[in-house]
Amino acid sequence: MEVVNAIGRRKAAVARVYLSEGKGNITINKKDLTEYFPSGILQYVVKQPLNLLDVAEKYDIKVNLDGGGFKGQAEALRLAIARALIIIDAESKPALRAAGFVTRDPREVERKKPGQPKARKRFQFSKR
Repeated sequence: MEVVNAIGRRKAAVARVYLSEGKGNITINKKDLTEYFPSGILQYVVKQPLNLLDVAEKYDIKVNLDGGGFKGQAEALRLAIARALIIIDAESKPALRAAGFVTRDPREVERKKPGQPKARKRFQFSKR
């Protein structure tokens, strides 16, 4: 099997995934998964699509992660892994979609407007 690549995005985070047959190693920016995401919850989020299809020990995953915070990066990586698994086996798409791993979360930060302190917050109104 050749290397399958996919991309996942969430907020400002971008995850580029290279999935190949192996023993279940996940390498993110040349670091191990547990080293890059010390939080068990984020490790769980990343592995969700693999655990759903019971293929966690079947593939080696190399990832380039860029931008955003750790939560956005973990969710971008989850989407990228799900997309790569669909490329390998299209039969797995309904199961991944039912679990919500195929849908890109479109929410982005709203831009700051001029004459306001933040995107929607207004300066205090003074009548006099």
